[in-house]
Amino acid sequence: MSNDPACTDPELYKVVFENDHVRVLEYRDQPGDRTSAHRHPDSVMYTVTSFRRRISSGDQLVEVNLPAGQVRWLDAQEHAGENIGDTTTHVIFVELKGGAGQATGAIGPTAR
Repeated sequence: MSNDPACTDPELYKVVFENDHVRVLEYRDQPGDRTSAHRHPDSVMYTVTSFRRRISSGDQLVEVNLPAGQVRWLDAQEHAGENIGDTTTHVIFVELKGGAGQATGAIGPTAR
């Protein structure tokens, strides 16, 4: 993955587990921190802390405000993000491997 978030933003993303089926990333940032453009395959996101972010991809811009303890599905996507809240962000991503989805063009988390 050329836009691997663990490579584009290694100070924010850390690989905590990986095998042939999944890769688990831990993400932490501070208010005002921004990520470079990067890609996630189909993933499950668990919000350890609540956060407020602005996510952008091309001409799309989405603001999300999620409470702690949420579990969300993320379709494969490419985006950049910014912590626009006043709290730190702590999130766990479980990225699916093995032909997991292609970027759909939709950005941000969904509740399905």
